[in-house]
Amino acid sequence: MKIWLFVRTTFMIALLTGLLMAVGYLLGGARWMTYMFWFAVGLSFVTFWYSDQLVIKMMKARVVGREEAPQLYAIVERLSKRAGLPMPKVAIIDDPTPNAFATGRNPKHALVTVTTGILELLNEDELEGVLGHELTHIKNHDILVGTIAGALAGAVIYISYFAKYLAVFKAIFGDLSLDRLFYALLIAITAPIAAVIIRSAISRRREFAADEGGARLSGKPWALASALLKLDEAIKKLQEEQKAKKSRQKPLGNPGLAHLFIVNHFEGDRVSKLFATHPPTEARIEHLREIAKEMGVEFPY
Repeated sequence: MKIWLFVRTTFMIALLTGLLMAVGYLLGGARWMTYMFWFAVGLSFVTFWYSDQLVIKMMKARVVGREEAPQLYAIVERLSKRAGLPMPKVAIIDDPTPNAFATGRNPKHALVTVTTGILELLNEDELEGVLGHELTHIKNHDILVGTIAGALAGAVIYISYFAKYLAVFKAIFGDLSLDRLFYALLIAITAPIAAVIIRSAISRRREFAADEGGARLSGKPWALASALLKLDEAIKKLQEEQKAKKSRQKPLGNPGLAHLFIVNHFEGDRVSKLFATHPPTEARIEHLREIAKEMGVEFPY
């Protein structure tokens, strides 16, 4: 199963790189296609080394120690030992949006982050399930994979936007025939859609794997299921308030980082399963129910 997930993910990242190269070809032929390949390599390298620092700055996360957050720190420490992982850094974001995520290039340089909203919402068992989920992401190197996929997809989207107008400009000045303009626009329009679909598919598969790891690590699949239900309801309420403009609270982060969180608190994830970064909550709970049966643990949901 893990080997198949690795093969599938590698293939999808290769597809994202191929999309970027196709857009490069659209910009300037074979030479630009080569440029885009090396750009993808460079982007992946920068993402590998600096993703944790960039995310911390973007999210305004504050690293805490045992003295500042004893309960949170103790849970992460206990689960890390159980998973055979080095103790990651622990951070808190002062934000009412209930969510959590992990980042870092490898287990030795990892960071687990929670919001004040999730600390207020969940009890200790549920928080343990969530943190087990995040530590599983670290153990499976999901953070690196997801961040690279997100960066490549973002590059495809922004460069395609530029390429679309460049193709029209070339056609106006006679440097591009009408038939080539049609194909150029087709690539520029479809490449970003394909990139988002691929990035989202990578994220969904790895969320299921992290749910299983979190359930087994905590030994309480029911607690993770309970946490997912609470998070789903809280985020629905938050989104309704934002729609009705009863809340001035801006969504935490931006949609390009949605794949990092344990649940997607952006409205787009509820629009289409094809573009969703996370599986439906019902499917995740059903998966946890199956794991509970394998573990011989009662599951009340």
